[in-house]
Amino acid sequence: MSRLRLIAVAGGLVIACEEPALAQSPTRGRDPKDSFRVNGSIRVRYEALDGQFRPGLAPRDDLWSLRSTLFAEWNPGPFRIAGEVYDSRAYGAGPGGVLTTGEVNTLEPVQLYLAADIEKPFGDRSKLTLQAGRFTLNLGSRRLVAADDYRNTTNGYSGVRADLRLADRTAATVFYTLPQQRRPEGRGDLEDNRFQLDRENGSQRLYGGYLSRPLPGGRGLAEVGYIRFRESDHGDRPTRDRDLHSLSARLITEPKSGRFDYEAELIRQTGSIRAGLQANASKLDVEAWFLHADAGYTFSHPWRPRLSAEYDRATGDSAGGRYSRFDTLYGMRRADLAPAGIYAALGRTNLETLGVRLEATPSTRLDVFASGRALWAASATDSFSTTGVRDPSGASGRFAGYQVEGRIRYWIVPDSLRAELNAAVLHKGGLLDGAPNANPSGDTHYVSLALTASF
Repeated sequence: MSRLRLIAVAGGLVIACEEPALAQSPTRGRDPKDSFRVNGSIRVRYEALDGQFRPGLAPRDDLWSLRSTLFAEWNPGPFRIAGEVYDSRAYGAGPGGVLTTGEVNTLEPVQLYLAADIEKPFGDRSKLTLQAGRFTLNLGSRRLVAADDYRNTTNGYSGVRADLRLADRTAATVFYTLPQQRRPEGRGDLEDNRFQLDRENGSQRLYGGYLSRPLPGGRGLAEVGYIRFRESDHGDRPTRDRDLHSLSARLITEPKSGRFDYEAELIRQTGSIRAGLQANASKLDVEAWFLHADAGYTFSHPWRPRLSAEYDRATGDSAGGRYSRFDTLYGMRRADLAPAGIYAALGRTNLETLGVRLEATPSTRLDVFASGRALWAASATDSFSTTGVRDPSGASGRFAGYQVEGRIRYWIVPDSLRAELNAAVLHKGGLLDGAPNANPSGDTHYVSLALTASF
């Protein structure tokens, strides 16, 4: 089946590229030149880290990564056929360095789908979009399901999706998918950037829906969502048989010059999980929570500076017979917490953090932000966030330290070539310094520099 999928993707892209007659034929008032489009990008990035926080890894790490994408779409209306290939490679990973499927996924057909756009199914200004095949997903706040852009690889899904938008801006999304499981996974294969197609099967299923309505005055929206994730053992791939229900509610307003804005999201997660990977491991009930809240003000200045306060809390596991470590599933981390890549210190699990953020757009070519936050573990006995550092006794306390980070992006050639600089400092507190498995390498410093060419 994997070879057939690759042939289908390649064939779809070739057909799209070799049908100028179809692309240029008159179709329902559409400009023929707009029926076919191709775009893509090439990103080169260098990352360096010292003061490694992960237990057992080398004190210093660096990595070169290259990500190339090619997207093609034929859209004669009302149907669309589209495909996209990601080629994600990494170079220079040394012994004891970070190298995972988050960095390497060679020549992967992440998207190949058929979509239909149905205008006015429920009156004027309503629209229904149906989609089937392989595609990426960005749902709600993207804290549970996202197509991560900072990471060198992305998340893809195979299935069906429907999106409805009404005249009053009420919107609904329902979907049923099988997440693509990235391959290969072995360290040697990743170092060689070996080609192996991702796979999807019934051992992992992700489905649910979102509903949103505009707030009074039209400045923001209220949103509710439900996502279920189910997994089971498959072949030589044991799992913890997660069966998770995630119910979310969110309020958000749009930042505007001279006004306050806010966002608040609460997610409750229930279900079950095995205590280990063994087939006979006991099953535990899940009861976990996540809360995000921020409030900001945008100043009336040409740079549009926005100053905000942010709070995040994701529960961790503790004694008591229930499993309470929050699972962010396929969510992104960069927008809220920290860079991914070889840093990826903070994720939405066993984390409590309070911080401030300042962001500005000095020009159409330049945007910047900086943030600082204090860090705690929600549970003193669970591993802190995504660091792997843990004190089972809880004697090291909950305080993990401080993080200061920021980003600068500049369009060297508008819409064609952009430079991006990310940097972070993690000043380790009692937990990251004193836990039995803490890496004794001092504070963590991270920097990345990237150039992205788009066409």
